[in-house]
Amino acid sequence: MPGISAVGTLARYFSLRFFIAMLGMFLICCILIFFVDFIEMLRRAGNYSGDVPGLLLVWMTLLRLPSFSELTLPFAVLIGTIGIFLMLSRSSELVVLRAAGISVWQFTLPAMIVAFLLGIVFVLLYNPLAAAARGEAERLYAIAFGRDESLLKTNKNAGAWLREDGTDGPSVIHAAEVLNQGLELSRVTVFQYDSDHGLTERIEAKRAVLKDGRWELEDAWVSAVGQEPALYKRYLLSTYLTPAQVRDSLGTVFSISFWDLPNFIQIAEKAGLPATQYRVQYQLLLSRPFLLVTMVLIAATCSLRGFRFGNVQINAIIGLAAGFVFFVLSEVSHNLAMAGLTSAAASAWVPVIIAASLAMTVLLYKEDG
Repeated sequence: MPGISAVGTLARYFSLRFFIAMLGMFLICCILIFFVDFIEMLRRAGNYSGDVPGLLLVWMTLLRLPSFSELTLPFAVLIGTIGIFLMLSRSSELVVLRAAGISVWQFTLPAMIVAFLLGIVFVLLYNPLAAAARGEAERLYAIAFGRDESLLKTNKNAGAWLREDGTDGPSVIHAAEVLNQGLELSRVTVFQYDSDHGLTERIEAKRAVLKDGRWELEDAWVSAVGQEPALYKRYLLSTYLTPAQVRDSLGTVFSISFWDLPNFIQIAEKAGLPATQYRVQYQLLLSRPFLLVTMVLIAATCSLRGFRFGNVQINAIIGLAAGFVFFVLSEVSHNLAMAGLTSAAASAWVPVIIAASLAMTVLLYKEDG
């Protein structure tokens, strides 16, 4: 029983130190990101012809900070873990633990558990808050700088195109302009098809407004197959889109929380909109706790060497370089998924599995081989 109590005390001691180090590095990253992003906001305000208050720039920067800082969490875990392992090695605590018969897996496990729990908290709680803040920041940005983006982005030459599969059958919508963050379309042309993809009618409308489950077309000329064109002051067209979905799509994928992503992906696919980036983001969030554990394993491969053996700083730099290489390979994998060359799940999970396997292999070779 005393032995078990000692192991539990040791695990709590290590867990607390790892947690403080990881969180401390994350806060440092947040401070750096805030200043860099605030300088960028000042630059944009300087290039803008209008007047944007300084306090609004600060507030928008603070609202954007959580979503940006979320991306730095793996590096915070990597650097924090390397720092703690080096401190333990420098103070000879690792030497004492090894002499007591405690393996590398036993004093690495607390860091892995802390990283995994940290990943879960960030995905389930921090991400929704970051997404809500990012959405508000992008709304304020659109108002301040006069830019209005939505899921329905307009090409200057071709206008906006939308393919849908509503309850009335498939349809293709073209709009010359997209207004009110995608809730209104101007100078609309609709090609309506039946279930066999045969054209049933063509609709020309002055304006279309998105309501729950329908587009309301105003001053619509409806040319059905085999019939004379008819004018309708108000004409309804079914859709899977809702105003909430379009508003949630404002700006980037980071403005959609983990909890809303599955439903948004389903709605986007039903509406015929591209959902690849949202599927990739969802898989990335699902894999994040395991990614943080992988960062701990990478840190352990390069920071457990005793100071008396020398080259400790070089090993730490190698660990940071390994983390950077992993980040580059992950970005390549994500871009492959965005290009449709691989699945969203593979783009998120394969790099994590490969990096974790390599790190464990190196640890087994160094410590148990």
